[in-house]
Amino acid sequence: MDRQPHFTMIRSFHVADWFTIANAFCGMGAVLSLMAYLAGSHPQGLFWAAGLIPLALVFDILDGRIARWRKSQSALGRELDSLADAISFGVAPAAMGFAAGLDGFWDCLVLVYFVGCGVSRLARYNITAEALAADASGKVKYFEGTPIPSSVLLVAALAVAAWRGAVGPAIWFGHLQLGPWQAHPLVLLYALSGSLMISKTIHIPKL
Repeated sequence: MDRQPHFTMIRSFHVADWFTIANAFCGMGAVLSLMAYLAGSHPQGLFWAAGLIPLALVFDILDGRIARWRKSQSALGRELDSLADAISFGVAPAAMGFAAGLDGFWDCLVLVYFVGCGVSRLARYNITAEALAADASGKVKYFEGTPIPSSVLLVAALAVAAWRGAVGPAIWFGHLQLGPWQAHPLVLLYALSGSLMISKTIHIPKL
C-alpha cells in the first residue's frame, strides 16, 4: 500500500492561485481582527482590517494578471477567486461596518443584503465568463454592475471615520429609532453599494 501522502488539489494550483489564496487570507485576517476589536482584545482591529482589505485587493489584481501572463486561467482559479472575493470584499467589509457601530437590527438586515448582493454578483460573473469561454477572445469585455472589490470604498470611508473617532455611538449621522430597533443612516451606503453590484443596466469595461 502506498503510504505517501498525495496533495492532489494543492499540486493542481497554478502560481496565480496562490495569490488568490493570499487574498482570502487577508480577508479572513480582517474578520478576525474585527472580532478581536469587538472582544476588546485588539483596540487597533479596525485599522488592521482597513489595511488588510485593500491588501486583499492587491492580491486580487495580481492573481488575474499573473494568470493571463502565464496563460494559466482555469475553472478552479475562477471559483477560488470568487470565494476569496466573497470573504475579502463581502463578509469583511460588512463585519467592519458592524464593528464600527452599524449594529442595529435594521443595520444588520442591510449588511446581510449587501453580502447577498455581492455573492449574487460573483455568481453572475462566473456564468457570464463561462458563456464567453467559446468566444474567439474568451475574455469578458465588461462587468454588469459594479465589481465586488468596489466595497473597498466603504472600507476607506470607515477607516476615515475610525481615524476621526466617529465610530460606535459617535458614528457619522447618528442613529434613528425605527419601531423597536435602531438604524444608522450611514448603513445606506452599504445598501447603495449592494444595489449597484446587482444592477444589469451598469456596464463597466473590464481592463
